[in-house]
Amino acid sequence: MEEENNLNSKDTQNTFLKGSAWMTFGSIASRILGALYIIPWYAWMGAYGNIANALTARSYNIYTIFILISTAGIPGAIAKQVAKYNALNEYGIGRKLFHRGLVLMAILGVVSAAIMYFVSPLLASNGSQSDPRQVAVMRSLSYAILIIPILSITRGYFQGYADMMPSAMSQFVEQFARVVWMLLTAFVIMQVQHGSYVHAVIQSNLAAAVGAAFGIGLLVWFLFSRKKQLDSLVAHSNNRLRVSTKQLFVEIIEQAIPFIIIDSGITLFSLVDQYTFHPMIAGLVHASSDTIEDWYALFGLNANKLIMIIVSLASAMAVTAIPLLSAAHTRGDFRSISRQIANTMDLFLFVMIPAAFGMAAISRPIYTVFYGPDPLGSNVLYLSAFTAISLGLFTVLMAILQGLSENGLAIKYLVLGLILKGILQFPMIFLFKIYGPLVATNLGLLVIVLLSLKHLEVQYNFNLNRTSRRLIGITAFSIGMFLIVKLVEMSLGKFLNPDHRITALILVILSVGVGIVFYSFAALKTDLAQKIMGSRIENILVKFHIHG
Repeated sequence: MEEENNLNSKDTQNTFLKGSAWMTFGSIASRILGALYIIPWYAWMGAYGNIANALTARSYNIYTIFILISTAGIPGAIAKQVAKYNALNEYGIGRKLFHRGLVLMAILGVVSAAIMYFVSPLLASNGSQSDPRQVAVMRSLSYAILIIPILSITRGYFQGYADMMPSAMSQFVEQFARVVWMLLTAFVIMQVQHGSYVHAVIQSNLAAAVGAAFGIGLLVWFLFSRKKQLDSLVAHSNNRLRVSTKQLFVEIIEQAIPFIIIDSGITLFSLVDQYTFHPMIAGLVHASSDTIEDWYALFGLNANKLIMIIVSLASAMAVTAIPLLSAAHTRGDFRSISRQIANTMDLFLFVMIPAAFGMAAISRPIYTVFYGPDPLGSNVLYLSAFTAISLGLFTVLMAILQGLSENGLAIKYLVLGLILKGILQFPMIFLFKIYGPLVATNLGLLVIVLLSLKHLEVQYNFNLNRTSRRLIGITAFSIGMFLIVKLVEMSLGKFLNPDHRITALILVILSVGVGIVFYSFAALKTDLAQKIMGSRIENILVKFHIHG
């Protein structure tokens, strides 16, 4: 029995690592593409770069909420419910769920797209009055909402099978097509036609629909290529459960509503900034409306776009963890639940903390690479890099609670964090000006994180002490890496100007390389990597002749 438990533990860890690897590839590759495009795009916008970014940030915050409403949290709910029925060997019900969900998604997509299009004038506000530019930009995103629900639910179906590769590949293809369209239209409008930056932003937002269409095409191909395998699983199901269409819709909706609220958590924190920063800062300093919009763009989009590259690590692990935890919860396997929570947290911390410290260390040259030299922008990115840890922890912990059907508790924690954010927003802006929203966000998220960890420790016997001990080692190595990277950056900065794009890029590459080598070597030599990554790391040890 002990041997069987150990085998199950290894299988679960390997499934999680494999799924995380695929989702990490999809998330990181698409995020990197989504960040790299900004270099030429921002340059082509010329003097309108920050204002164009502010228009994009405001429209995307609203768009994200509408995407969550239009998908109604159903992709995550489908993944969770499919995993539940698969664990019971009722694959036919999972397929039925998917087919019924597709119909629901198509309807919600049409309704949500129409609502966003027609209410854009009400939502296009910078805190004081409606902005016609913002209306047009928001409306250009409504077309994507027509088809993204179909894309999302199909990804959820594959994730319910713990098959993360189709989701990851479609994510990459979607982003690639989107970036190609954005760059092509921005170049033609701004450089060839010397047209309006607003028209360029509109086309850049329309790219979301173009990318989604390509993503759906790839997923349809995966469905057909796996049809025999999926048909076989359905044919050999137990077929003992009888679930009506009405029951399926009730199940979907019950699971979906919490997903909408919880998945919109980070966006809700951003919306507090979107609708309060402008009027609050305007009451404290004398500056033009466009100048305040420039400041908002520094943390609302510029820094945010870069830190979301590393926050996407958390998203990848979260997506992988939900179906695995749901399956263990369905079986009543609390030992597996505790182990899976530990695996998720350990791997998250092992990757996220050094990534955040590393980005903070190179905040000046990396900001120059993407946006040009800007001391204030670099400082905002520095603080934002550490905020990424809070955002990532929030993402992972909310996903764990969802996977364990603790939806109500997750919503309570989110509401409490948002209330705290709202209360602290003005005092923090008063004290720290442009950095205030980031400080308020961190404090609000910290409360959510601490409450969630305590609940998991008490309710599911999560070994918080073991994870804390590993956290100490990870943080120590990350601080060491930060100091070394900073030293390399400062030393090379005497010869390579961090305020010029090409030399700044060389600085980034060299500094990051040194940081990765130091952290990897330290983690391997102390057996920290082996404990967290499991047997899969042994190949690396053998290859490089490293022994703990």
